[in-house]
Amino acid sequence: MTKGSYTMNSYSGDVGKYGGVDNRAYHPSHGDFETDIPHKEIDKGTTTTTTTATTTENEEKGEEERQEWDRPIEFLLSCIAMSVGLGNVWRFPTTAYENGGGAFLIPYLLVLTFIGRPLYFLELVLGIGYAQLLSLYAVVTYYTSLMALTIFYFIMSFNGVLPWSQCSPPWADEYCVDASSVNATTSNMSQSSSEQYFYKHVLNFKSDISDGIGIPDWRLALCLLFSWTVVFLVMAKGVQSSGKASYFMALFPYVVLFTLLIRGATLPGATNGMLYFITPVWHKLLDANVWYAAVTQCFFSLSVGYGAIISFSSYNKFEQNVYRDAWIISFADTFTSLLAGLTIFSILGNLAYQLDTDIEDVVRGGSGLAFISYPDALAKFSWAPQLFAVLFFLMLFTLGCGSVVGLSGAIITTICDRLPTLSKVYVTLFVSIMGFLVGLIYVTPGGQLILELVDFFGGGFIIFILVIVQTVAAVLVYGPRNLLGDIKFILVELKLPQFNGVPYPHIAYVCGWLLAGIAVMLLPIFFVEAFTKTKGDTFGERLQATFRPKESWGPKKKDNRERWEQMKKEQNR
Repeated sequence: MTKGSYTMNSYSGDVGKYGGVDNRAYHPSHGDFETDIPHKEIDKGTTTTTTTATTTENEEKGEEERQEWDRPIEFLLSCIAMSVGLGNVWRFPTTAYENGGGAFLIPYLLVLTFIGRPLYFLELVLGIGYAQLLSLYAVVTYYTSLMALTIFYFIMSFNGVLPWSQCSPPWADEYCVDASSVNATTSNMSQSSSEQYFYKHVLNFKSDISDGIGIPDWRLALCLLFSWTVVFLVMAKGVQSSGKASYFMALFPYVVLFTLLIRGATLPGATNGMLYFITPVWHKLLDANVWYAAVTQCFFSLSVGYGAIISFSSYNKFEQNVYRDAWIISFADTFTSLLAGLTIFSILGNLAYQLDTDIEDVVRGGSGLAFISYPDALAKFSWAPQLFAVLFFLMLFTLGCGSVVGLSGAIITTICDRLPTLSKVYVTLFVSIMGFLVGLIYVTPGGQLILELVDFFGGGFIIFILVIVQTVAAVLVYGPRNLLGDIKFILVELKLPQFNGVPYPHIAYVCGWLLAGIAVMLLPIFFVEAFTKTKGDTFGERLQATFRPKESWGPKKKDNRERWEQMKKEQNR
């Protein structure tokens, strides 16, 4: 076992053999998962302390000190930029819609609270696993291909007329209907111009890959090259450069989401769309597939199980309060998912209103939501559709970039830790080139089918296995007592109240937390109740009315009320 780290007696190194998890240190800080503090060698519950001058030895060997975040906020924003990605914008809304709407939030929040957030916290204090890297690289390669699509649409949005808004002879057939047309006559065979534009012009899509996937499209290949170039430039200097970029990657998407939500909430039919998104279908809770979808969405959205969280955490100072960070990041991720869902469905509600059809007829899952349904709605905007298209696709690219930077960083960190003599710039360049070459598969006519296949096996199912192995290694091999002791050593412990220096019984603390939790939960519950009872034609009007005092507000007694109203009139003069 290496110096300056927490060893695990006979289990040291063996976990990696059997579980794919390398627990070389309980907190991946300072060097090759080493620390500069006294370490404890754990031998079946017996703890002894030895001191090692790691810094001195590193200096004698001429080893470089490990990079650290310039500011703790950069770590926090980088984690948010990584977790808050494309999955929040198009995966969460359709997953929630397909699995019970508002009812889906119940299993999702339960999974987040009792599985997702604890695992996120666990990864902030553990070492990384090598099996995770393969899954990680699979996700990274197809994520950048989606970024390439957003760049293509971003460029096309600068045209005087959005190219997908009207049928064009080179790619449209006799069943094509202009997306910009509101009162177009349609049939069961009709397809909107945005749908044909995406499949026939952008992807050159082929549904049968038995004879091969075809050759990469040169336009998408250039967009893919640009995407990897941006990722390389952000990661070239490690956390010194990616930390600075995190300010933009984490915050800009919220500016666009709130802008689109405000715009969408003012459109006719928006309220119906948002209510459709959150209206619960209770019988769905009895379906096991809904709970599976909740776990999948939680893991995918938080990036739990991929190792990227561990990589980011390894650049923290040793005493970083990762418990607090886990709460903030998981809250931001959930909040963004709900915000994106309301934003997307407000626009789709308006689209259904204009087409005089049901909302389920305009909702598409996965990439179809981002590149068919939403462009279809944008094409019908009467005011500045190009502006909102530019903002939307720039936001998607920023979200994708934040995720890819975090996920790729884990691969680069692992290689550099194993081969410290290699220059990080060259390792980053190598990873970027290989990512680009592999990503060419996804910009072929059959690339979308390969993407779905890789997403299921490489980015979904395998993560469950890796997370289980990771948890078993931490709990059964290392042991909860050792793990909790290490976490307590890192963090500042919360001091609960005592009476004359004597702690309360545990049940008393439980009741105290329940009291505080119930009090906090009443806020959103009664806000929702007030909102549902408020009248208004649009979502924005109802929201504003919710924050206004009711007409009955004021003194109850007649004489007091008359004097109070007179006082208000004098104040308003």
